[in-house]
Amino acid sequence: MEKSFEGNALLQVLTEGKQPPNCDLTLQIKANYAQEGIAKGVWKVDEKFINGNGVAMGGFVTSAADIIMAYAISSKLSIGQSFASIDLHTTFHRPVRLGDVQVEAKVDRIGKKTAYLVADLFQDDKKVASVVSSVMIL
Repeated sequence: MEKSFEGNALLQVLTEGKQPPNCDLTLQIKANYAQEGIAKGVWKVDEKFINGNGVAMGGFVTSAADIIMAYAISSKLSIGQSFASIDLHTTFHRPVRLGDVQVEAKVDRIGKKTAYLVADLFQDDKKVASVVSSVMIL
């Protein structure tokens, strides 16, 4: 059985060098910072993420944001708390092409049961997408 990443256990990827979840590896995204509700990472976009129009498929763009938002919320939770995205809204500002995409996420508000996060994705110093998420904390 695979190890689950509850609460701030996900942060062990950054603090202890543990292997990240499979979704991080599959998407080729690496979190490099997560503290006090803010997380940052780099998504390596190559040909496998490109659709028939020659740009990254929107679902992959949203997934990259969702992964880094997981690190952001993890930095605010206690051991034993878990979370799941319950709603994602993505606004695309420009196409994502081959190359590195910087992903920045932050916890906007957090309550007893629900947190609200925002993420922005940048390529070549231009915002390519914004994602808003509601996360249920269990």
